[in-house]
Order: sequence, then C-alpha cells, then structure tokens
Amino acid sequence: MSKLDKDEFVERCIREGPQAAMEKSLIEAYLNAKGHSLKELQELPKEQARALMVEACEYACLRLAQVESTARFRDKIQGPS
Repeated sequence: MSKLDKDEFVERCIREGPQAAMEKSLIEAYLNAKGHSLKELQELPKEQARALMVEACEYACLRLAQVESTARFRDKIQGPS
C-alpha cells in the first residue's frame, strides 16, 4: 500500500463518523495491541497493511456501536430528564 493510498484509506475511515477522534483512538489502540502503529503500516507489505487497517476499522466501528448502544440503553432506562 503506497503512502498516499494508506493515507486516503485511513482518512476516509476516520472522518466518516461524527466521533472521529474516538474512532482514530480506537484504531490506534487496535494497531498497538497487534504490535503496529499507523506510521509503521507504510513499511509493511501492501496486503498486510490493508488487512490490518480493515481489521482496525471494523474493531473501531463495533466499539463505537457498543458505546452508542450503551448510551441509548442508559437513556431509555433513566427516562426523560
């Protein structure tokens, strides 16, 4: 994956949701847990870098959905303010 392709992929993944900062943080946390960083991805083979980013984006998406669901559930339980 060229630096430009990786940057475009990462930027698109990060900016598509309203929780961009949290999404980026989750992506970085996922990559760190796998022993990598965003900067380090450009040094990996194209297929490996892309696979890691897909996994990281899926992880971030699922975690954000979990956070949103928890917030909605809590609001439903507590009722209107």
